[in-house]
Amino acid sequence: MSSQTAVPEVTAMGAPGANVAAGELARYWWLWLVTGIAWLVAALVVLQFDSASVTTIGILVGIMFMFSGSQQLVLAFVADSLRWLWAIFGVLLLIAGIICFVNPKATFAGLADVLGFLFLLVGTWWIMQAFLEREGNPIWWLGLAAGVLMIMMAFWTSGQFFLQKAYTLLVFAGIWALMQGITDIVRAFRVRSLRDVV
Repeated sequence: MSSQTAVPEVTAMGAPGANVAAGELARYWWLWLVTGIAWLVAALVVLQFDSASVTTIGILVGIMFMFSGSQQLVLAFVADSLRWLWAIFGVLLLIAGIICFVNPKATFAGLADVLGFLFLLVGTWWIMQAFLEREGNPIWWLGLAAGVLMIMMAFWTSGQFFLQKAYTLLVFAGIWALMQGITDIVRAFRVRSLRDVV
C-alpha cells in the first residue's frame, strides 16, 4: 500500500521520466570510457612522434574527428534539448574526418596553416558544452577551463610560422586528444554513478 502512494507522488514531480532517461543513459556509460581510452591512446601515439610521417598524423587527426563527431551524434539522440546543435557539430566533425582520410598530407599542411582557427573553434565548443552541462554536471568547470586554455593556445599559435605550426600541430593534437580522453573518462564514471540513483 505504501508503494502505491509513493508512485503518484513521484509521478506528480515528473521524476519517473527523468529516472528512465538517467537509467537509459547509465546503461551506456562504457561508451564514454571506451572513447576516452581511445583518445588517450591517440594522444600517446601523437606525442611520441618526433619526426613522424605527415600521412600518419593526418590519418590520426581524421580518426580524432570521426570519434568526436560520432560522440556528438550519439549525444544528439540522447539529449533532451538542443539536439540540432549536437547534430550540427557531429556532422561537421564527421565531414572533417572524411576530408582528413581523403588526403592526409594536404590535411596536415592545411591544419597547420589554420591551427589557430581550429583551436578557437574547439575551445569555443568546449566552453559552450560546459555551460550546457552545468546544471547536471558538478565538474562542468573542467570543460570550461579546457576551453579557455584552448582559446589561449589559438591566439598563441596564430602568430607562428608554418614550420613551427607543424610541430605545434603534433604537440597540440596530442594534448587535445589527452584532454578529450580525460574528460570522457571522467564523464563515463559520472554517468555510471547514475545507475545507483535509478
